[in-house]
Parts: sequence; C-alpha cells; structure tokens
Amino acid sequence: MDIAIPRACLADEQRVALTPAGVQALTRAGHAVYVERGAGEGAGFTDIAFTAAGAQLVYSAEEAIARGDLLVTVDGVPEGVFPWLRHGQLLCGFLGLSVIRRHALSELAAAGVTTLSYELIRDNGVLPVLMPMSEITGRLLPQLAARLLETPFGGRGTLLPPTPGVAPAEVVIVGAGTVGVNAAYGLSAWGVHTTVLDHSLDRLRNCERICRGHVTTRLSTESALEHVLPFADVLIGAVHVPGGRAPVLVRQEQIKHMKPRSVVIDVAINQGGCVATSRPTTHRDPTFLTDGVVHYAVPNIPSAVARTAAHALNNALLPFILQIANAGIEDAMNAEAALASGVGLLRGVPVSPQVIARLRPTSATATQLETL
Repeated sequence: MDIAIPRACLADEQRVALTPAGVQALTRAGHAVYVERGAGEGAGFTDIAFTAAGAQLVYSAEEAIARGDLLVTVDGVPEGVFPWLRHGQLLCGFLGLSVIRRHALSELAAAGVTTLSYELIRDNGVLPVLMPMSEITGRLLPQLAARLLETPFGGRGTLLPPTPGVAPAEVVIVGAGTVGVNAAYGLSAWGVHTTVLDHSLDRLRNCERICRGHVTTRLSTESALEHVLPFADVLIGAVHVPGGRAPVLVRQEQIKHMKPRSVVIDVAINQGGCVATSRPTTHRDPTFLTDGVVHYAVPNIPSAVARTAAHALNNALLPFILQIANAGIEDAMNAEAALASGVGLLRGVPVSPQVIARLRPTSATATQLETL
C-alpha cells in the first residue's frame, strides 16, 4: 500500500504520527511510505532519518496527498485541501468529527473518503491510541499549572507545592479519567491539596487507590462544584465524552466567584470545552483573562513534548496501521473490532453513530428546506 505522512496542519502542532522506526516497519513489510519534507522536524526527526528508514520525501502537502492511499496524520488535513482528496482514500488522525463544522464533515463525505479517528478506536473499553496522549497531558498538567500560577505568567504568584509555614495551593480537577488521575497523581506527590470530582464512584475509588489516599474525592454535583471553586487556585477541566461534545459543567457565574488571577485549564477544549468561558488557544499564545481568571485552553497539549508524544503515538498506532496496510481497511475492520469503532465514514458513507447523527438533518433544518 502507498502510505503518506503529511506535515501537521494545526497551529503549533509539532508531533508526527509515525517515527522513522514506524516507517521502517512499514517499508520492511513491503509498503511504500512518502513523508512530506519537514514533517518530523518539530519532534526532532530529520528528513535524513526518514529516508534512511526507507521513506521517500515529497515536497508539498498536495504531493503527499496525491501519493498516499493511506494518509497517516496527527490532526487530519486542512479544509482547504479537501478537494485534493479522492474516493476511497483513507484519512487517519485525531479528526474530531463530532466537533468539526458540519459543512466540513459533509465535504469529506462528498469526497468519498474513509476516515479513521484515533480518539474513537476502542478495545474492550480502552482507547488505546488516545490513552498515551491523555497520560502525557495529565503528567504535564502539574508543571503547567505551576508555571501559570507564577506572577510573570499573569497568575496569583502562588507556589503550587507547599513551602514551610505557607499553605499549599488548592487544585480542583473535574474528571477522574486518564488525564485527571495522572494529573492528580503528580499534584498529590508534590503535596498539593487536590480535590477530584467525577460522577463515577468507581473512577473516584481508582483515583484514591492510585494516589494512595493523598487526594480528596467528591461526587461531581452542582453543589459540590459551587463549594470547591471559590477556594481553587487552579481548576482543571478533564472530562471526556468519546465521540461527543464535552458537557459544559462550569458556568460563567461560577468562574466569577473564583479567586482573582486563579487559573483554569480546560483540557476538554478538544471537544468544545467543559468551562463556559473557554475558547481555544495555542502554545504560542496560550492564555487569556476572563472575569479576572487566567484561562489556558490549548487543544494539543502533548505537542509541548513533541518527541515523547510522537514516540508514544507511534507505539500505539503502528499495529493498527500495519494491519490496515497489509489487509486493507475493510478486511482489517472485519478482523479487528477496535479498528471498526474508529471508522466514521467508509468511502463517504457514514457508518459510526456520531457521524450519522451529525449528518442527519435536524427537524428544524428539514422544516427550513421544506419552505424553500
């Protein structure tokens, strides 16, 4: 199979989906791999390393897309290049089909492509490709929160861990999934007073076990949030809804009651955000101030450690890419239910519940069409 690896298209995205080691595994299996020049530079992988692994360099996104029957990306392709896609081509990436514009999703369907969304690949309840990115994000959050609290970054000037004679910062984490638990583990290890909220008691028990009881856990309710937010120096929104939009759990009125220059980190911004006052930012311009509170809402947090993240993504993704390249997407889907769960469009036809729901006209839209 002809496999292409274009450069990432989102702002400040430095990851690459496959490393030279992954490319070598594909070329040794008899597949042709085309890598866009500079695709791995942000993660420290040179063009020379990719060619040594058996890849052929291409010099534009248009050429990469033209060459590949299988496009292995981090973040999909920009809407402006949709006309370059062709029927039957397979587009892989963290595609976020549940939150992209409906018009863009319709264009992908019209192009007749097949889509594989990494964040939807599910194996016995586990999201094997998304999980390492969530682990990295969670482990980055303590150092990120510490930096954002510093005075030069606009924060309260509060040291995150305790110092003799001074109380530690208060951190509230909403969501006890992979991101939330990894963040809580790091924060509690620093001695930070950490409160974790979730609607699942099982996840809260798991968080307590992993953090060895050094966190406070609470059932996530409206009253619980209203109680803890006024005391929080840092609020981390770490909720995740596979294939859907994140629920808005923190209202603007609640943000107004937080401490001046406290910090909100909305990890759920990938799914639209779980804090009403959030909007996407970038690594280059990561924060903004609303209601006196510093907001950080970078969608691609793991890109801050692009080399580590690229290795982790390659390790999780390579077995699935090899399976697709060796068997073709339809046979691979039949053999591997986890792969099938990640397919949203199959040759332009919606096959996942999320994509079917998004492309189905709403009753309001249907009424408007009838009146035209």
